[in-house]
Amino acid sequence: MALWSSTSVFTSKVPRKILFMFTLSLSVTYLFYSLVSCYNSLQFPLQENYLYQGRLVTEETTFVALREKLYSATSQGYFGEDVVDRTATEQTFAGYAASPVDQAGHVELEQRATEWTRTQLAPTEMITGGQHVILEREHQESSTTDDELSRRGNSTPDYGEKKLPQAIIIGVKKGGTRALLEALRVHPDVRAVGVEPHFFDRHYEKGLDWYRCALSPSSFTDLMPSTLEGQITMEKTPSYFVTNDAPKRIHSMARDTKLIVVVRNPVTRAISDYTQTLSKKPEIPTFEVLAFKNRTLGLIDASWSALRIGIYALHLESWLQYFPLSQMHFVSGERLIVDPAGEMAKVQDFLGLKRIVTDKHFYFNKTKGFPCLKKPEDSSAPRCLGKSKGRTHPKIDPDVIHRLRKFYKPFNVMFYQMTGQNFQWEQEERR
Repeated sequence: MALWSSTSVFTSKVPRKILFMFTLSLSVTYLFYSLVSCYNSLQFPLQENYLYQGRLVTEETTFVALREKLYSATSQGYFGEDVVDRTATEQTFAGYAASPVDQAGHVELEQRATEWTRTQLAPTEMITGGQHVILEREHQESSTTDDELSRRGNSTPDYGEKKLPQAIIIGVKKGGTRALLEALRVHPDVRAVGVEPHFFDRHYEKGLDWYRCALSPSSFTDLMPSTLEGQITMEKTPSYFVTNDAPKRIHSMARDTKLIVVVRNPVTRAISDYTQTLSKKPEIPTFEVLAFKNRTLGLIDASWSALRIGIYALHLESWLQYFPLSQMHFVSGERLIVDPAGEMAKVQDFLGLKRIVTDKHFYFNKTKGFPCLKKPEDSSAPRCLGKSKGRTHPKIDPDVIHRLRKFYKPFNVMFYQMTGQNFQWEQEERR
């Protein structure tokens, strides 16, 4: 009776409207917190499949945001130390532990970043070439095979001392690294490894002594050439650029190592990568099939290595953690074709070499579509790269090309900002 009487007194003193509003507010609050706690379960099914819907990229969209979105759309495995050159049926990616790069200036990025999806890697050794063999030769120039290139050393006699490389061409695959190396080997003060050692991505556990003194497995000659005082030892392995551990390992070897990166329009580079693989594996799916997770929805498969390599800004971020930009030189693969002497002048300046390799050393082969080397004092025929270079690309659907250009544009602009160079790939595409 006491409890009933106290309750009656309470209800008599509190108006019914206040009780109703109080109860209603409690119900709304409870509903709100329930929705918040269940937010993840209310996501769209596409997000459950790790699909990232492309959105408008504005000045407020930072490089870090682009990177995080890309990595959130891929699995969290390892990208692969030798992803460029070794076939793998199933490889996944790891996010970079790089610090955010400060983005200076105001660059308008009006294009959309297309959609990404998480999938397993397609076969990565995009080595190709089942195209027609070019029979026509201009002026009967000699065509050198890749094996011959790897076996042939510099003209300098094998005197001197074996040293670790002071300069390395670290990338990128199908960018023009072989052409650059062969042009550099013309210089009397450059001694270069013919084969790709792959030390910092495949053989690092063998140690620096092995790197310096080992025999080349393909030619059974010394891996590192002997150098005289004043000469530079060089090597090239394009997969270093996309190998997560390579920057730290090279920095541990010698923090003053000079690094050269040959870059090319990422869309063209991806097609060239695919063409190389197609020559060795004609049974692989078409470029369009490999480039998309879902062609209808326009979901680009950014985990496919042929596309992944071309996101230069993401890879460069890892290198800038260990090397200042002043120790890196970026060569335009396009200008290396149309103006090889101009690009070589910049490379020689970067390496501290006298400008000996000039326009007199190049002859443009219209059939192959790229320059060939010649010795100005020699009357012998020009020397061209082998059949594996300059293959005819397969015809790709223009809509696929357009989507890939939109996909790469924000990353290209970030790459321009980071390097301080405008490679003008967008202007080239408009032409």
